[in-house]
Amino acid sequence: MRNFKIILQYEGTRYQGWQRQDSTENTIQGKLEAILGKMTGKGFVQVNGSGRTDSGVHALGQTANFKIETDMTPQDILCYINRYLPEDIGVIDICEMPERFHSRLNAKKKTYVYRIWNSPLPCVFERRYVYELEELLDISAMQRAAALLIGKHDFKAFTSTKRSKKSTVRTIERIDMEKRGNELVLTYQGDGFLYHMVRILTGTLIEVGMHKRDEHSVQMLLEKGTRELSGTLVPAKGLCLVAVEY
Repeated sequence: MRNFKIILQYEGTRYQGWQRQDSTENTIQGKLEAILGKMTGKGFVQVNGSGRTDSGVHALGQTANFKIETDMTPQDILCYINRYLPEDIGVIDICEMPERFHSRLNAKKKTYVYRIWNSPLPCVFERRYVYELEELLDISAMQRAAALLIGKHDFKAFTSTKRSKKSTVRTIERIDMEKRGNELVLTYQGDGFLYHMVRILTGTLIEVGMHKRDEHSVQMLLEKGTRELSGTLVPAKGLCLVAVEY
């Protein structure tokens, strides 16, 4: 068996997220597995993603791997997959990896971007990729609150998973904020992110920027670990997985 790593991009607008589901064929993982199953004649080929992006979330650099028996070159495989993928999904790189490589288990760092269109004016051409928010934000207050989230913490208050035996401790290396005209871009980088974590962190920081909560309240959230006290879950369409590092 040969083990291949791929890097892919997708616009998540019309998909039910990354993860394969029995109730629908409209997932990124499902599309890839169907094509590889046809290519190999095996019917089913499991594709492992670096993480499960939610319904509506986009990706510039999602990473996945799969194991198949084939004499095809990596380039031939890439061309075959892209020939049958829909136009809003594309594989941009492929390489052969050691047998033990796993895209999720071996991931060391992930980078996500959340885009906010912070203006009363409409964002016509980018509307599928930004969260449109009319009320102007206090970015300085948001930056001070974000600084309290940097480091290794228990982010239990920032996930929609209510009960899990898995650890909710993660390390965030940086949260950057960049104003680009009417757009505010938040960049998150860390060793991993919990279910809905980036979207809840963003919702919490937005509430700080709207002066609906004190900037130091994020420290209390880290200590109490109570989801009900943290910010709203912002829309998926503003979120994009930018890169996964190994």
